[in-house]
Amino acid sequence: RAGGGHGTETDCRAHRHGTNIWEMFVPEFGRSVEPGSVPRVEWIFLVLAVAVLVFGIAVVVVNRRRSAHTAAPTLPPSRPSVPPPQPEPAAAPTGVDVLEPDAAPVPAPEPEPEPVKPRSLRDRLVKARLALGSIVGRSAIDDDTWDDLEEALLRADVGLAVSDGLLGGLKDRVKAKQITTPQELLDGLRADMVARLAGSDRTLRFDDTLEGPNIWMFVGVNGVGKTTTIGKLARQQRDTGRTILLAAGDTFRAAAAEQLGTWAERADAEFVRGAEGGDPSAVIFDAVERAAARHVDLVFADTAGRLHTKTNLMEELRKVRRVAEKGAGVVTETLLVIDATTGQNGLAQAREFGEATAVTGVVLTKLDGSAKGGIVFAIETELGLPVKLVGVGETLGDLIPFDPDEFVSALFES
Repeated sequence: RAGGGHGTETDCRAHRHGTNIWEMFVPEFGRSVEPGSVPRVEWIFLVLAVAVLVFGIAVVVVNRRRSAHTAAPTLPPSRPSVPPPQPEPAAAPTGVDVLEPDAAPVPAPEPEPEPVKPRSLRDRLVKARLALGSIVGRSAIDDDTWDDLEEALLRADVGLAVSDGLLGGLKDRVKAKQITTPQELLDGLRADMVARLAGSDRTLRFDDTLEGPNIWMFVGVNGVGKTTTIGKLARQQRDTGRTILLAAGDTFRAAAAEQLGTWAERADAEFVRGAEGGDPSAVIFDAVERAAARHVDLVFADTAGRLHTKTNLMEELRKVRRVAEKGAGVVTETLLVIDATTGQNGLAQAREFGEATAVTGVVLTKLDGSAKGGIVFAIETELGLPVKLVGVGETLGDLIPFDPDEFVSALFES
């Protein structure tokens, strides 16, 4: 029979005789095992178990190695990149001009900024302008026109006497039919105001023939800006090439000398002061002697505006002037400083100081913040004192010469 049939017969035979199939192939299977010895069958199982375990470990290790190679494949080393060769420029044919590329355009230099022009007197006198709007809009000259015009002049502190003089002349011209419209009336008023301010000598007096220094005295009540005016004018005179010495003659006001000393530093001027509460005349005299010894051109003498003793201020100022001229110097200018915002009080100050100290000119300060610029006409018409300088701001250049034409034009600016 075939191998398959023979096997079947053997199995049947073993089954008939009750023989275990393991006993047929492994005779020792059914035998008894001596005590302390290991049966062969158990050895076989043990070997198979170890083999299976080793095989499993080997499979796990192989699988891990394969996964590692798959995750990080080895890349071939990169070759250095070589730029492709650039084609050489074709040679220009003979007789043909080769045009070079245009050079980058050179930017044009920026223009220098124009210097800022100082503001004119007209620009600064906004508050001092006359209130003439109601007159400009009229169609004819009537009684209301004269009333409005007089009110505008008085509000500007032109003064009653000056206003009556200006309006009286205009009324005569209206009656004579020389003026027929409100605009002609205003033009006539402007011309008359300019004429009243014309002809005055507004130059600052300096005698360069003197062997000693010129002395400029500054008088005025406290708070009008006298020390500031001295400092600004000293800087301006220093810029013209003159040498300056400031004398702190106001020995009664607290910190007056310190304030003037600060201005002396700014103006590059020499400075002389005395003890607080000391004799002002002695300070001025010492300053003049020092200026003469050092050949200084100008001595600016500050003076007191109020005394802390019972001594009369005007008498003290007369004494200062007398003592100042006892030395080598000469008083060539006495400037009265007036605050324009005080209005008609400034006229009273000008009258009193003028009688005591022989005032030669007026400095009108704070004119840019005042609606009472008309005090100029009262000072010049009633007292005959020329306004030489006006203060129209806080900076050094805001102390400027007084220009009558520009001042009147500013008053009429609409």
